[in-house]
Amino acid sequence: MNIAASTFEFLKALHENNNREWFNAHKGEYEKAKDNVEAFIQALINKLAMFDPHIDESILAKKCLFRIYRDVRFAKDKSPYKTWFAAGISLDGRKLEGPEYYIHLGPDDSFIAVGYWRPKKEHLESIRQEIDYNLEAFEEALSAGDFTADDLSKEDKLVRPPAGYTEGNDAIEYLKLKSFIIFKHLEDREVLKAFALEDIVQVFQRAIHFKNFIHEAINN
Repeated sequence: MNIAASTFEFLKALHENNNREWFNAHKGEYEKAKDNVEAFIQALINKLAMFDPHIDESILAKKCLFRIYRDVRFAKDKSPYKTWFAAGISLDGRKLEGPEYYIHLGPDDSFIAVGYWRPKKEHLESIRQEIDYNLEAFEEALSAGDFTADDLSKEDKLVRPPAGYTEGNDAIEYLKLKSFIIFKHLEDREVLKAFALEDIVQVFQRAIHFKNFIHEAINN
C-alpha cells in the first residue's frame, strides 16, 4: 500500500486552484485521492495495532481523517480547502485528548508525529510532574527509540519556567514544553516511494516507549 503520485498531483492542482468551482469540477479526482489516503491510513492502523495496545484494528480510517474543508470563519485566508490530507490515529479517531499518532501528507508539506499535542491543563500538569519525578525514565524512553531532545517539537515552548518550577531544575527544558511530540519531516520522495508505509511504521514503533510514558503520566 502506498500514496499514489496522482494524490499529490491533485493536491498541487488544488493549491493552484483553491476555489469551489474548480474543486466541484474535479470532485472525482478528489474522491480518488481521498480513497488512496484512507486506504493508506487503514493499512497504517493495522500495522500499529500489532505493537501498540492502545490501537485496535477496529479503528476506521475515515474516523481518523480530517476534513479537507477549511474553517475560514476567523481566518484571513479564505481559501475553502486544505491542500493536504491529515489523520489523527487513536481509539477515538482524530478527537482524542491524549497521546496519538498523526500523519500529514501534502506536496512539500509532509510530516509525521507521535505524542500529545497541547494537552489539556490537568494532563499537562501530570506530564510535567511525571517528567520532574522521573527525568531519567523520560530520557530513557526517548533514547530507547534512538531519539533525543532535538526530536521533540518546540512549538509554543515557554520562555520562562512554568508555575511551580525553577530555572535550575534538571528537566526544565522539557518542562517548558507545551506539547510533547516527536516530530519528523518527510520529503515527497519519502512519502511516494514503495515502502513508505513500512518506514513510517518503523518511526512510530521506535517512539512507543515515549508514547507509553505519556499514557502512564496521565493514566490513560
